[in-house]
Parts: sequence; C-alpha cells; structure tokens
Amino acid sequence: MPSTTRRHRRRDTPPPRTGSSEIATLRGFLDYLRASIAAKVEGAPEPQARAAAVPSGTNLLGLLNHLTFVERAMFLGDDVTDWQATFQAAPVDSVAEVVARYREAVERANEVLDGCTDPSAPIPRPRPGRPAPSIRWALTHMIEETGRHAGHADILRELIDGATGR
Repeated sequence: MPSTTRRHRRRDTPPPRTGSSEIATLRGFLDYLRASIAAKVEGAPEPQARAAAVPSGTNLLGLLNHLTFVERAMFLGDDVTDWQATFQAAPVDSVAEVVARYREAVERANEVLDGCTDPSAPIPRPRPGRPAPSIRWALTHMIEETGRHAGHADILRELIDGATGR
C-alpha cells in the first residue's frame, strides 16, 4: 500500500522510434529503458527509496546502483567482485547522487558505443585476459537486464508513493 494517498501518474511513453540499423534499434530500446528507470528513481522520497519492500531486500535505490555497476562493467571494463553488494547504495548516497552516477555511467557507455558500427565486433573495453562479448550480445543483455530491473522499480515506486507510468 502506498505511503501516501496522493497518486502520481506519469504519462506513459511509447516505445522508441529508432533508426533502421540493428545497432540503432538496440541502442534506441536500451536508451528508452535507461531513461525509464532513472525517471522512476528520480525524486523518490528518502528513506523509502532505500528501504526493502520485499523479503529479498530489493529496494529502488539499490536497483539503480546495481545497474550503474552493470553499465560500467559491460561497456567500460570495470571489474566487480561482489555483484550482490551492488544492490545496496551507500548509506551516505542520496537519491540524486545515485541517479547522477547512473546517468554519468550511461553517458560514458554511450561514448564507447558511439564508435561501434559492427554488431558482431567485440565491445572495445579494457579487460585484459577476458574476451569481450559482441556489441550485439552486450546490447541485448543490457536491454534484458535494464528492462527486468525497470519492472522491479515500477512496482517498488508504486508501493512507495503510488507513482506509476514510465
């Protein structure tokens, strides 16, 4: 049950119209999902944004924190040793800081992707000793990962304050 009686319905945004190339289509859908989850977390009230709303401990801020690590690992080559720990934002991090860090990671990831034209080529990331996945696989995986957590965020945000929509 939402913590307030006031419900906010965000205008639903239809799927993107993208270019005709495979990469443009995949990037268009990924950017659509990225914007959706950032908007879902942005403005969420503290401390509810970090409070677990389900027995697994999943929380709104933790989902976006996790996706920041996923973006950085996939496209920038960052190494993550404890994926479970990425589902919790640091106690000192505000909602605005986590959203800003996510948007910065997305911006840096897009800078890498801007130079990618062949979907079968490997992601150009610095991870010595580890083969990089193809751009096609990386984009498809990120659509799946971001979409899954955006769905979780939809439910969590509605539980927090009744906000719905993309």
